[in-house]
Amino acid sequence: MTYFIAAVITFIFTTVLAIAGVGAAFILIPVFVALGVPLLTAMSTALLLNSIAMSVASFYNAKAGLIVYRTALPILIVASILSPLGAITAEHLSRTLLLWFFVAFLIFAGSMMLWYTPKKREVSDHKKLITYGVGVGAFAGYIGGLLGVGGGNLIVPALVWLGFDPKKASATTSFIVIFSSFSGFLGHISVGNIDPNLFLLCAIGSILGALLGNYLMRKRLSAPQVRKMIGIVLYIIAIKIIWDLLK
Repeated sequence: MTYFIAAVITFIFTTVLAIAGVGAAFILIPVFVALGVPLLTAMSTALLLNSIAMSVASFYNAKAGLIVYRTALPILIVASILSPLGAITAEHLSRTLLLWFFVAFLIFAGSMMLWYTPKKREVSDHKKLITYGVGVGAFAGYIGGLLGVGGGNLIVPALVWLGFDPKKASATTSFIVIFSSFSGFLGHISVGNIDPNLFLLCAIGSILGALLGNYLMRKRLSAPQVRKMIGIVLYIIAIKIIWDLLK
């Protein structure tokens, strides 16, 4: 029954967050722990589920031509380089204070996604696409390492502000999350383990959630609706962090 509940929760959150291109691990980890799953097992399982869900979503996004690879690849490379630097800097700063600043950023970014419409421009120049990728990758990698959080919730609003279509921003971020989540999984699996029964049931929920969320993003929701969904997801992340800080 516990595993079934975990699978249903995985399906629900993966569906919602797949629309925004953000993995569900940050919510699934505390949910799994609350259901009695050991922390390290919860972390490694949730990160692997992230990677699987975003792989499913990216398959359909690639077929639809929504992934901007010239921007995604520089983000991956630069973020991987600067994330450790952010982590080193964090050792000399108050993580609690940094997280409160991050909450403020998320609320601001979420509000912008919900109520402000950035000027849409078709970004097609190859040099600009690469430059944007380097800039966003530096921002997401360093800040993500500084705060110890995934960079996806930083990448999506940054791409939208730069003029990317919200669907392309979501799809590009989904592609990036595959690799960042799998990298995190490899780091955690060395000290944790996977409960096969939990993983198999939740993998079904994760795949079904990714299929439904991605279908809604591509076929049923307009670009403004996707942008608003991104805003709601940023609010959810902010509330989750506030809850953790106040516990």
